[in-house]
Amino acid sequence: MQVCVTGIGLVSALGRLKPSWQHLLNSESAISWYQPFANLSPLPLAMIGKTPASIEQLTYQVVADAVEDANLTIPLKDCGVVIGSSRSCQAAWEQLAQEQMTSHGKLDTEPEYPGFDSLNEILTLEHWLDTLPHQPAIAAAHYIGSFGPVLAPMAACATGIWAIAQGFELIQTGQCQRVIAGAVEAPITPLTLAGFTKMGALAKTGAYPFDKQRQGLVLAEGGSVLVLESEDLADRRAAPIYGKLLGFGLTSDAYHVSTPNPDRQSAIAAIKQCLDRSHLFPTDIDYIHTHGTGTKLNDQNEAQLIQQLFPQGVAISSTKGATGHTLGASGAIGTALCLMALKHQVLPPCIGLREPEWDLDFVTIARQCEVRQALCFSFGFGGQNAVTAIGISSNCRH
Repeated sequence: MQVCVTGIGLVSALGRLKPSWQHLLNSESAISWYQPFANLSPLPLAMIGKTPASIEQLTYQVVADAVEDANLTIPLKDCGVVIGSSRSCQAAWEQLAQEQMTSHGKLDTEPEYPGFDSLNEILTLEHWLDTLPHQPAIAAAHYIGSFGPVLAPMAACATGIWAIAQGFELIQTGQCQRVIAGAVEAPITPLTLAGFTKMGALAKTGAYPFDKQRQGLVLAEGGSVLVLESEDLADRRAAPIYGKLLGFGLTSDAYHVSTPNPDRQSAIAAIKQCLDRSHLFPTDIDYIHTHGTGTKLNDQNEAQLIQQLFPQGVAISSTKGATGHTLGASGAIGTALCLMALKHQVLPPCIGLREPEWDLDFVTIARQCEVRQALCFSFGFGGQNAVTAIGISSNCRH
């Protein structure tokens, strides 16, 4: 059964779907210097507003935008929901922990948490169930009035593609004909910033994927969800289609908590699985939206596996130099941008790339060309590898 994408909801530091796409094509970045917490040093970040985003409001926004884009109206009682997040409501848990420590006299001073007022949540122990990791998926299901299956995958930075793959499988196995699938992330919290700083993973000035002078990742907020429908359902309601999901490859390294396996065999297996399940050859791929975090190890491993599997050459770019790294949401955002590339027949540039370390076909400015099949890569902590293939449909929006 063919699975089509009939709607996209996207929010990044660049804006919502159309503004984000236009800023990308103009090679504009949303990365700037912020100090969201007075007790932590300023850092280059990609934030949606001046204060940390609310995961709940972000979820409502991307879901509402996707429903509108697909020309649907709620309630959608038979619609499945698969929305993941690698951090989910961590901000609320951190705030609750600080408040509990303060109330028990374990902190000498009040914690500095400016910006968390925007959560609009009463963070008391009586409401702790509203902060469990599945909350974005549950909130989305309530919003659309769904009685269908509700899933909330967590797979580190591969969460977005995992979520879309699970939505794809719900339709292919006949459990429902329509699914809202993707991921959201609001990771600007003191613990997340401190943890990535301690790891030495954060960039000091900006995000420069695949550049010789790359420094690390830039943490970001954002999310994207897709409206997935069976081809029969989309045809019956004459819905315009962005493209079709062709297949997925999902593997794990079982190697290290954060470092990818240097032999790259598991990541290579994910790409080969995706191509095989999509009935594609490497030469059929016109574009790869890479994970491209700007860290030393990720970019090296990713560049080398592309050289190995696509020796004929293929156009590639990373958009994290513009949007920052949205962790679990990055694969969903990347997939949405691949669909926009199919729609407009133009490839987004690798913003932040000035001096490439590898001899690859990097898209350095927006490139108009024929795009029929694309891949999107995600590689997460714990050796999570996720790849999806997207193809053009005869009913695609042009």
